Amino acid sequence: MATYANGIPSWVDLGSPDPDASAAFYGGLFGWTTTEPGPVEETGGYRMFLKGDKVVAGLGPNQEGAPPSWTTYLAVDDADKTAELVKGNGGMVFVEPMDVMDAGRMAIFADPSGAVCGVWQAGEHTGADIKGEEGSLIWNELMTRDVEGAKRFYSAAFGVEPTPFPQAEGPEYTVLNVNGQGVAGILSMPDDMPAEMPSVWVTYFATTDADATVAKATSLGAGVMTEPFDVPTVGRIAVLTGPHGENFAVMKPDPQMQP
Repeated sequence: MATYANGIPSWVDLGSPDPDASAAFYGGLFGWTTTEPGPVEETGGYRMFLKGDKVVAGLGPNQEGAPPSWTTYLAVDDADKTAELVKGNGGMVFVEPMDVMDAGRMAIFADPSGAVCGVWQAGEHTGADIKGEEGSLIWNELMTRDVEGAKRFYSAAFGVEPTPFPQAEGPEYTVLNVNGQGVAGILSMPDDMPAEMPSVWVTYFATTDADATVAKATSLGAGVMTEPFDVPTVGRIAVLTGPHGENFAVMKPDPQMQP
């Protein structure tokens, strides 16, 4: 992945209260290693997860008052312009656009339904080196209580094209397209979710065996929110809770699925 077009999820990172423990957990689960965090005064303790020699995700201390979580970042050509589009379409910018040394320019926002997301304007760091391979990012999905509002917001702020994804059963699913390619999804929040749970972006990592990955994750201290289940033409999916309560999903893609 040399470059990412505007609106494509290009990066994910984990905010953790104990980055060393998180590094050990995800290392055991996906075979990741981490870079050294570098001088805290410059990096804030941020480091990179590696799969072999490929950068796959980020890791750092979670911000004070923020729950441990995986954050999705959407690639943008202009972070400042995007921040204004977010505000103009009902979103809220929590972290105004700022330079991250020479790596790039970032901002953090919430969409009108409260789902937190980041934007990334690439500098030397374009995003994840690989996607769709085992142990790497494969999909990003917005679970929201306002699907129609989300379609309007992300279309207006990021230029993505929402398209219905036909399913034989289950709730309506929307795919966000960039240049005719599906890059992310929107799903209605299930009715059994607690009313206080806000809309959220969910990070999916690829696996060659969803059931084995779930078993390994639980042996390492993870919880299971949703046991492995099959989605025709998509793959086998499970939703997990990491050791600090952060949610993420794993997917064994169907052979018909295009990464």
